[in-house]
Amino acid sequence: MNKRFSLFLLCVLMCMHAFAQEEKETPSKERKPISWEEISNWEALVTGSGQVSPDGKWFSYTLKEVEGDGKLILEATDDTKNKKTYPIGDTSRPRMDFSENSRWLAFIEYPNFKDKKDKSKAKKLFNKLILLDLKEDKKVVFEKVQSFTFNNDASSILAINLRKEGGSGKGSDLLIYHLENDTKQNIGNVLEFSFNKSGKYLSYTVDAANQSGNGIYLFDVDNNRTHVLESDEASFKSIHWTEEGDGFAALKMTKDKKYKQELGAVIGVKNLSSPEVIVYNPKEDSISFPDKYTISPNQRPSWSDDLSQLFYGIHDLELAKKPEEKKPEVNKDSLKALETEKIASLRADTTIKSMADLKKALSKIERANATPKKQPNNADKPNMTIWHWKDDQLQSRQEKLESSEKRKSLYAVYNTENKKHTTLQDSTLSDFMVLPKQHFAIASDAKPYELQSNLTGKSYRDFYIIDIESGEKTLWKEKFYIPSGASTPKASPDGTKFLFAVDGDFFVYDLITKEEINLTADMETTFVNTDDDHNVTKPMNYPIGWDSESKYVLLKTEWDIWQVPVNKKKKALNLTVNGESTQTRYQGRFGIYPDEKGIDLSKKQYFRAYGEWTKKSGVISLEGSKSGLKPGPKVLVWEDAMIGQFTKAKAADAFIYSKETYNTPPAYFLTNASFENPEKITDDPKKLEEYTWSSGVKLVDYVSDKGVKLQGALFLPADYEEGKKYPTMVYYYEKLSSGLHNWTSPDFGRTGWNPNVYTSNGYAVFMPDITYTLDDPGMSAVWCVIPAVKAAIETGIIDEENIGIHGHSWGGYQTAFLVTQTDMFKAAAAGAALTNMISMYDLIYWNSGNGNMAIFESSQGRFTGGPWENWESYERNSPIYHVKDVNTPLLMLHNDKDGAVDFTQGLEYYNALRRLQKPVVMVQYKGENHGIAKLENRKDYSVRMMEFFDHHLKGKPAPEWLESGVKAIDLDDHLKERAF
Repeated sequence: MNKRFSLFLLCVLMCMHAFAQEEKETPSKERKPISWEEISNWEALVTGSGQVSPDGKWFSYTLKEVEGDGKLILEATDDTKNKKTYPIGDTSRPRMDFSENSRWLAFIEYPNFKDKKDKSKAKKLFNKLILLDLKEDKKVVFEKVQSFTFNNDASSILAINLRKEGGSGKGSDLLIYHLENDTKQNIGNVLEFSFNKSGKYLSYTVDAANQSGNGIYLFDVDNNRTHVLESDEASFKSIHWTEEGDGFAALKMTKDKKYKQELGAVIGVKNLSSPEVIVYNPKEDSISFPDKYTISPNQRPSWSDDLSQLFYGIHDLELAKKPEEKKPEVNKDSLKALETEKIASLRADTTIKSMADLKKALSKIERANATPKKQPNNADKPNMTIWHWKDDQLQSRQEKLESSEKRKSLYAVYNTENKKHTTLQDSTLSDFMVLPKQHFAIASDAKPYELQSNLTGKSYRDFYIIDIESGEKTLWKEKFYIPSGASTPKASPDGTKFLFAVDGDFFVYDLITKEEINLTADMETTFVNTDDDHNVTKPMNYPIGWDSESKYVLLKTEWDIWQVPVNKKKKALNLTVNGESTQTRYQGRFGIYPDEKGIDLSKKQYFRAYGEWTKKSGVISLEGSKSGLKPGPKVLVWEDAMIGQFTKAKAADAFIYSKETYNTPPAYFLTNASFENPEKITDDPKKLEEYTWSSGVKLVDYVSDKGVKLQGALFLPADYEEGKKYPTMVYYYEKLSSGLHNWTSPDFGRTGWNPNVYTSNGYAVFMPDITYTLDDPGMSAVWCVIPAVKAAIETGIIDEENIGIHGHSWGGYQTAFLVTQTDMFKAAAAGAALTNMISMYDLIYWNSGNGNMAIFESSQGRFTGGPWENWESYERNSPIYHVKDVNTPLLMLHNDKDGAVDFTQGLEYYNALRRLQKPVVMVQYKGENHGIAKLENRKDYSVRMMEFFDHHLKGKPAPEWLESGVKAIDLDDHLKERAF
């Protein structure tokens, strides 16, 4: 009996062990593909939300659901790993700040997603402010908050702008919360407020009911004392502190019934301990200020660095229209008296000698006393636009700019020492820029070339140099060609020079000596952006910038970073050395030093690096010295990943960077100055482990039909099995292989596309690169995409019988064109596609109001000349002219308010395909622009597009809308049934 029991017990124990092992090895919950329904609850890291405290001891970031609320996560970076989570409501732009002493963290908690959708609660919703004491682990909550700010370096006060509750006047309560002793002060009717850099002074303006007590005030934080700087029945606005915080400027605006605009005055405040207030009022300046102007409210005033000059804007002053005088009513007795007076005047008139003279005189009197005819009112006025061939800008562009034109102001300066106003900018000058140290300004005049620039996209300007002291304007460059923004002047930190580019070389112009130096002519390299295949001449790689002492500029080739001296006696240095030889692109600089003016070459500098053919990315450093940066990059981070945000704690050697891959969401990592053992300090989104993601990614090398070496990124489907072929989505724009390591968070995109949702649901995704040949944008896609797909098929991953393509906008154009040139694809989706390059050329880009011709001749279109000069090329590359060759089922998206690609482009292609009885369906979301904005529309299109491809590439049954369409009378019921 005992032996039997022992054997039984042994069997039980063995079974229990086996079961435990099986349970251990088998996931408790199998992963599944993510569905569109589940995306609503998907949680993602809010881009750019990561923030490190100045002392490096705390890190905060935000996670948010697609259709839900966000949460702020605060974590200690020391060994305690103290972590806390706080709700922040429904926001994609969280507002939070650490105090400069790192003791305090303040953030806004917004209303939650559910309440915001409830229209009955709209008026009852408000923001809260949460203040955390990180030292004492305490929390204070403030209700009904609009905005907040700490008092900068001092970190002793939190100023809170409370929500306005009823009453008149524009100001609201400002709560001054003293952080150390938990005491509060309330200042009423505050319109604007701002602390200086040290945090010792708070300037604010009051805007109260009936303008009672309106003025500008200065609060001395240390002494708890308020100075009334200026008070009047006026509005005060536009507070602007100097960088050093030793003074500020503001505007005072006063109503005057004589004029349409308010009359402005400039207020300058300095010597803050015993405030000196300078008010410049043009009404009191009859000598230097022009009569037809007043100070503009649309430009913030500012002090010069030495607090001797005030800069501001001025604009036209218009007289108010005089009200029409009403004529008094005349009674019968008055009329009799008037007739008697007429007869008496006629009798006294010795010129009347006949009956004819009498009739003329009577007629003259009647006309003089007749009631004037009423002018047509606005209801009778035509509603029209006059388009004229001599217009420099299209009427549509003028309408877009009308508001900004009305707000336009001209730069001016008031010298407080000689009490003189000088108008620095005239109406012909645009892009006016006062240079550092405020001795010179540079401005340009595009007017002589505006018409041609708008027609062809070739940008020219006349540049002028303005002497601030005298106001004298000197022509510097006439008809200066601007192939890209990299060529325009960029001022040195000392304000005495600027960098610019002409015809493939960088130059420096010295404003003092008037000398122009070619910095790059003798260098055995080029700074021209040779990758730019648009129809522009010698576009330059954007310069990294000036050094802080105005002695060097850092310039980029396609691969390396060079330190180029302004003094030609010194030698230019290739700082990164090996960029071209290793095919590594050393790119932008990470600006980690606050308040810097120029690049301090004595400090270590950090740069982004990217492997052209490996797609690796990372961070490198260059050592600083008194004589400049030292050549030889030190690799700090270099991974098969996308290294994004990179920053440093303000007062500590704590470095934070973000990292992501194609199948792992972005996360933040913390490291020290040695960059050893970086540590992940952020949580993954919840439910990440519940779903399947891409099993891997491959780089596909191929050569275009024009002999150009290119690459494509091939993302494997989830649960990929080697040797098995998969339905594949091809997605492109121009060059996308650089996104090999980019994570795309599941969401309802503005174009319906989300690669991670497709790979999760069993698709392979392929993103090839395209380079362009002038006059053949459509054929360039053919020459690149077809070889790319063929190379991808050779990997054995792609099912060549089930390939779909999708693109939007320019990608939509390429899709619409490719299906006219090949039957390689089983189904295609084209969003907002250009379909007729000839008709599109003469249409309008309604989002900007400009014509499309410049886009075609100098930008993405890549044509030389207009259609009448190049008809064959335009026709050859227009999908509409090859529509008879389309055999691929096509899903089109085109919205009626598309302001980039006119709705008629979609209609042209759809109607042509329909006329030929080709399989095409076009969806239109009413009122939507180039991309889909409304969430309900984004949801709908995302689902429909996948249904379309699931049917054609996976053999799933076609939904009714795809099989038979939906009649207009049934559409409402159809949409209600599908809504989720």
